[in-house]
Amino acid sequence: MAEFQTHKNDITKTRLVDVGNQPDDFTLADGEILVKVERFSFTANNVTYGAVGEQIGYWQFFPPHLTDGDDADWGIVPVWGFAEIVASNNPDMKIGERSYGYFPMANYLKMLPVRVSDDRFVDGAPHRAELPAVYNSYDRLGAGQPQNDNLRALLNPLYGTSFCLCDALQEENYRDAEQVVILSASSKTAIGLAFGLSQIDGARPAIIGLTSPGNVGFVEKTGSYDMVIGYDDLSPLPNKSSVLVDMSGNRAVLGAVHGALGDNMYWCHNVGLTHWDDSETKNDPATAQLIGARSAMFFAPGHIARRAKEWGAMDFNQKVAGFLAEGMAHAGNWLEVHETHGLQAFAPIYGRVVIGDLRAEEGIIITP
Repeated sequence: MAEFQTHKNDITKTRLVDVGNQPDDFTLADGEILVKVERFSFTANNVTYGAVGEQIGYWQFFPPHLTDGDDADWGIVPVWGFAEIVASNNPDMKIGERSYGYFPMANYLKMLPVRVSDDRFVDGAPHRAELPAVYNSYDRLGAGQPQNDNLRALLNPLYGTSFCLCDALQEENYRDAEQVVILSASSKTAIGLAFGLSQIDGARPAIIGLTSPGNVGFVEKTGSYDMVIGYDDLSPLPNKSSVLVDMSGNRAVLGAVHGALGDNMYWCHNVGLTHWDDSETKNDPATAQLIGARSAMFFAPGHIARRAKEWGAMDFNQKVAGFLAEGMAHAGNWLEVHETHGLQAFAPIYGRVVIGDLRAEEGIIITP
């Protein structure tokens, strides 16, 4: 059994730790199960988990195995994927049953299912009790190998955030803005948001994507943006009332956009950190133009918890499922899925994702 661990203070540093255990070595307490991680996705979303792991608690989900003399600076970045029960001491959970949800980059995970229903369960492990509930809930899938596992692993978590953003923008009536400007428009979450907005019936703001010059053509081909502009020349950006959705975390680019729009920058939802290492841009003069008073971090789990309470869990899940189904069908037009087998082979790919070296249309799946 192995774990893919990341240094908390420098997420470019990783190591593969052989913790020695095999399935028969695990002792299960009453109610516990052991699952084998089958496959998971790795995207810029997971890079954000690592970059803000201390602030939001992402390092706490899956405590790593540390060797003698180790410091506590190593952790496991959470990922979304599928697992199969290989041992069970829980009468409600059968060997061979599969689940979808939040897992470690590892071969196995011991879990404590609680609040078990026909279609889902919650991991009741004590160390997860105070963490956001959306990350502790798992879909029960029965046995067998259903279709679209790779797409679900890649897009469910990202398009779940896209749905929340789309809903939030509509709820606030786009803050009466004439356009929604999405930074890092080539990211999968951004494409999901743009697609969702483009499908809204009736009047809506223009959907404008900002991206690196090399990705302009790809973003245009997704067909969901009304206009696509490269970061290198913002002059085509209409100086109209705007709501910004920033997936990048690039303070220099964001500051330049704030400065270009000025009073027409009505609000900025800060979502992601595709440019997590901002050391080269934090001193850029453009950062002085950031309008902090009209900006806030958008935390999708909080939106999910509120809407599930307001709408009821069943209605919320149905709305999300419909959004995901349409978004996945659209993704078939542009997404290229690449599978990698084994955690050791994953190491160089991890490095490429962290530094943003993948083509925008690539989606990475790992089978540990």
